[in-house]
Amino acid sequence: MGRPGPSIIQGSFVKRRKQRRVAGGTEDTTGSPSAAIMSKVFKKTSGNGNITLYLGRRDFVDHVDSVDVVDGIVKVDPSGLNGRKVFVYLTCAFRYGSDDLDVIGLTFRRDIWIKKVQVYPPADGNPTKTPMQESLLKKVGEQGCPFSFQMPTNLPCSVSLHPGPKDDGKACGVDFEVKAYIANEPSNPDEVIEKKDTCRLMIRKIQFAPTNKAGPKVALSKQFMMSDKPIHLEASLEKEIYYHGDPINVSVKINNETSKTIKKIKVSVDQLTNVVLYSSDTYTKEVCSEEFAENIAANSTFEKSFQVTPLLSNNKEKRGLAVDGKLKDEDTNLASTTLSQGDKEIQGIIIHYKIKIAVTASGGG
Repeated sequence: MGRPGPSIIQGSFVKRRKQRRVAGGTEDTTGSPSAAIMSKVFKKTSGNGNITLYLGRRDFVDHVDSVDVVDGIVKVDPSGLNGRKVFVYLTCAFRYGSDDLDVIGLTFRRDIWIKKVQVYPPADGNPTKTPMQESLLKKVGEQGCPFSFQMPTNLPCSVSLHPGPKDDGKACGVDFEVKAYIANEPSNPDEVIEKKDTCRLMIRKIQFAPTNKAGPKVALSKQFMMSDKPIHLEASLEKEIYYHGDPINVSVKINNETSKTIKKIKVSVDQLTNVVLYSSDTYTKEVCSEEFAENIAANSTFEKSFQVTPLLSNNKEKRGLAVDGKLKDEDTNLASTTLSQGDKEIQGIIIHYKIKIAVTASGGG
């Protein structure tokens, strides 16, 4: 038996743009015409009731060359501040391990990027408001204080490493958090900020699917011992980017110049997860594999398209598989490919996929 290859081609998987479902937070339905740009409002109120955080959405799109502005409102009751200020921060963090690690002094969370702004008293006069903020202010009233964050383009998207069926605690991954809090200073390590003085909402940074390009193509030749002729294998995809759940058609061309008969063709999809923090470690998980029985005679040619569909539902038991970040209990899928301009290093978790084609030959010496 012989196995030339595998032939490897790169592909990308991204989240399909769809109507957002509500997950987490306190939900209000905005019925006024001025709020037509949004159908839901997410809010969280601090334990003491002095501040309430409002967001019009929780999914923010990475367009590769730019990222959606994170904009919202904090409703402030000045009577309960006792001279203190109100701040908001947006953080992108990598979490790893279980919360139990913190009990023995090991940190289980590392901030990749963080930005803080003071919203009350306003620190920058009268900033320009986004349409989303204008709609929220009409709902909240005069106590609303707007804030905006512009994320850089080199941050990873929301992603989690799928825990095994017997694993407890939080999954490793990258998440984004908007948090409002009451304090005297924005970042004084000696100041104790009580939980009742804070409110937060988790958000997601999701990958946008750019215009599809022509699919990749790769070719190789394999020569066996005791044979002076090779097998030529060419594989290609019809496009470069696929939405989750879309079938992938892999075109395979074979020129079998040997005296061997090809009996089987295997098409598999691997997920490559690169964890970039203090060092760079890459983990490979097979997310789809199909074998096709064929009979390609010696000194003959062959051309056929094979279809495979990688799905999270077929990989639920695999520990360490990367999946798109989710909010509370909503469904998710295999992690989207990390798309970047290539001019900035991305920290956190970087996702790629590759498709492998292998053929098995036998007989003929």
